[in-house]
Amino acid sequence: MGVMRSPLQLARQPAPLQAEQARQLLKALADPLRLRVLEALGGGERCVCDLTTELGLGQSKLSFHLKVLKDSGLLEDRQQGRWMYYSLRVEAIEQLRGWLGDLGAQCTKPAAICP
Repeated sequence: MGVMRSPLQLARQPAPLQAEQARQLLKALADPLRLRVLEALGGGERCVCDLTTELGLGQSKLSFHLKVLKDSGLLEDRQQGRWMYYSLRVEAIEQLRGWLGDLGAQCTKPAAICP
């Protein structure tokens, strides 16, 4: 029996990912440096100046990776004064988690018997 959810909980659930969207997110996550960026943002919003220092990266290299992550939908940004602040998009992470969960649930089906 499934878990009953209130209409408010259902309204908050992110839309399911299509396979192409999942591929784009996974491609963005495939780079070890971008994973380090995500881990650094796992504690909350960060200024790009703090990320360059923490990750030991030049600003242009970091900016490239931040753009890839933002274009994939994993990050959002905001400007305050001359600084950019980045944070994870929880919705994108939840969508990817749901897509992977669905994939995992389907992979346990046995193969059809060959004729």
